[in-house]
Amino acid sequence: MAETETGIRGKVALVTGAAQGIGEAVARALAGCGAIVAALDRNAAGLEAVAADIRAGGGRACAFPAHVDDAASVDETVARIERFVGPIEIVVNVAGVLRTGPIAEIADGDWAAAFAVNATGVFHICRAVVRHMAPRRSGSIVTVGSNAASTPRMHMAAYAASKAAVAAFTKCLGLELAEFGIRCNVVSPGSTDTPMQRALWLGGDGARAVIAGSPEAYRLGIPLQRLAAPSDIADAVLFLVSDRARHITMQDLRVDGGATLGN
Repeated sequence: MAETETGIRGKVALVTGAAQGIGEAVARALAGCGAIVAALDRNAAGLEAVAADIRAGGGRACAFPAHVDDAASVDETVARIERFVGPIEIVVNVAGVLRTGPIAEIADGDWAAAFAVNATGVFHICRAVVRHMAPRRSGSIVTVGSNAASTPRMHMAAYAASKAAVAAFTKCLGLELAEFGIRCNVVSPGSTDTPMQRALWLGGDGARAVIAGSPEAYRLGIPLQRLAAPSDIADAVLFLVSDRARHITMQDLRVDGGATLGN
């Protein structure tokens, strides 16, 4: 999208999980459209490296190390961004963790961690931002969820449940904020070539196995015969935060190459 068509240029965009993977791709894409990116991640070194590289390429980005599962940290960080960078007009929630294993063996800590980051972290960010955004009666929020939120996955109960929770939360948020002209949507990726995805691979041919699917795990393959690149997800986010999606809210856009057959 050309900058003149997006309405993104000059807006402050808060992106969580921006140190790598989909979050990094979203931060770079928004900066490429002229946004002022406030990048947030718990990985301070990786975050600063991404922000510095964006600046070296002519974009505008600032690093804000923080933990989304810490409400006080989030409130303080959002206040700093509002004060020193500018009014936040775009929010993209990407920060996430993956905890896998059979339900009978999931540790309490792993279950809690999945919800603390994937669901409660989004709540912390949105609550803090909305207090500033609603009085201005303008803004767009996108939560990066997962196609696992709507399709059962073997050994991924904690992850899937937390993503389902945050998808419902984001739609409720969109309903509450509609009167203020603030749009809230979900982008749900399938298997995407990120460090999180590669950590699941058991061998060197992991991508091919994911594309082919696994009948014994009741998992379909990917009809488009490719993994998503992080940029594929970023492109969907760009559309939803742009003016070209000005009448779209409370929607869940699946970006999974057809892996869930449109369900």
